[in-house]
Amino acid sequence: MADADSLHDMSSDLSAIDADAEDEIVTDEGRTDSTRKKSKKKKRKARDVGPSSGDSDSQTVNDKHSHVSNRLPDAEPGSADQLSGAEADTEGQVSQDNRSEKSFKKITGPVSEDAPEEQSNMIADGTLSPFQNLQKIQKAVELLTMQHGTPKTLEDATKKKYQFWETQPVPRFNEKITVNDAIEPDKQPDEIRSEPYSLPTGFHWDTLDIGNPLILKELYTLLNENYVEDDDNMFRFDYSPEFLQWALQPPGWLKDWHCGVRVIKNKKLVGFISAVPANVKIYDRTKQLVEINFLCVHKKLRSKRVAPVLIREITRRVHQQGLFQAVYTAGVVLPKPVAGCRYWHRSLNPRKLIDVKFSHLSRNMTMQRTLKLYKLPESPRHPGFRPFTPADVPDTYRLLKQYLLKFELSPVFTEEEFRHWFIPRKGIIDSYVVETDGEITDFVSFYTLPSTVMHHPTHKSLKAAYSYYNVSSRTPWVDLMQDALIVAKNMGFDVFNALDQMENKEFLEKLKFGIGDGNLQYYLYNWKCPSMAPNQVGLVLQ
Repeated sequence: MADADSLHDMSSDLSAIDADAEDEIVTDEGRTDSTRKKSKKKKRKARDVGPSSGDSDSQTVNDKHSHVSNRLPDAEPGSADQLSGAEADTEGQVSQDNRSEKSFKKITGPVSEDAPEEQSNMIADGTLSPFQNLQKIQKAVELLTMQHGTPKTLEDATKKKYQFWETQPVPRFNEKITVNDAIEPDKQPDEIRSEPYSLPTGFHWDTLDIGNPLILKELYTLLNENYVEDDDNMFRFDYSPEFLQWALQPPGWLKDWHCGVRVIKNKKLVGFISAVPANVKIYDRTKQLVEINFLCVHKKLRSKRVAPVLIREITRRVHQQGLFQAVYTAGVVLPKPVAGCRYWHRSLNPRKLIDVKFSHLSRNMTMQRTLKLYKLPESPRHPGFRPFTPADVPDTYRLLKQYLLKFELSPVFTEEEFRHWFIPRKGIIDSYVVETDGEITDFVSFYTLPSTVMHHPTHKSLKAAYSYYNVSSRTPWVDLMQDALIVAKNMGFDVFNALDQMENKEFLEKLKFGIGDGNLQYYLYNWKCPSMAPNQVGLVLQ
């Protein structure tokens, strides 16, 4: 993983490193006057974007799955007016950059070089023609977009210079890959740095013991106030303390991989990054690697360049355990995605989603028609559909393990890991099976990830279910997933989200999911292999 482990769901955090074109942490004392001025300008600009539910002069951070911003289309299935993709804005490159990028897109495409001669020449008095002025404006727009924006398409990304990522063991955009192998060889123990990386003055490392309720509450507060928001600062992920323990303590977890940063004076937790172990099948190879998650820096400290050193430090700690590959996802395009999947959203509580502006009534649609459109049966239709229990583990584990072999990027669970990830936990993970004549034939699971609704007088939370791993061997996909939607609706969920990976396209449109307009990119660190289609991806990261 070299100096920086490109890691799970931290898109703009990582792209911000490129935007600043810096590999090393920079303290205030080490900056030039002009750099300080730029930093101050960024902070003032962030405040102008709009208030947040955290500190008033702070702004968003971090990427995660972009689902906070995955708003539904105008209450009509199949529309493409949703936002998708994980935007993590850090180190001064906050969400207003994304808004600026969108406004730039109102000017379309480069002007043709084959324009008529009278357009391309100067006017007789030596001034630029309107055509040339337009060209200059467009070039300036493109330059600003590439310098400050976070590319969300491969076309935009190929125009951007990734000074940081060009130093890392990741594939290049123009690289044609035919092998399935590591980019760099594993490091020897004496090649791995033994001392932690240096933090800016006034901060120190702290390995978090999340078994301590007080420390777990600190981590929850940091993420709740500083983690992923949507572009319009209307929704923010609200990971519960119990969810964090589930996500951060699977079999084989290490306390050393729960890496925090505190202020020396008041001991306040202001930064965090984590890694968890996983075995992942990549085509015909299986690698033990890490999934990186929850990179978060307090909003007020993003000019301190804490995120790059957090990444370096978790990389160093993972290297010390003999692991040199990682998997991560991002809502922006970095060098180089192995696959891109798209989020789809199924409205379960249309009235609330419209009320909080997560979705809108489409033209010619009334509220009553919308409620009728998304109405579901009162109870599951299949007689063998029931909650998953610990007694079902052996049969269901074999069912899922066999099913995942058909995909080119998929986890290789042990039975212990299967128990951890799928035995139901209230408010965290729900799993169901279909049992026919004593045989487990089908399986469905979804995890709970609510979002805080900011600036709304009535609604304070949006309850979202995320499709996890599902297997249909006998029950048709539409019937199986409709039963999942029904139980989710009855449990009080407002929306059900799913990626177009695995075999999910078999049911998305038929069950009135609406498509998002952004992609969730999958990346491998220190590994290169041919690109994959969404239906070849069988890996879900929380």
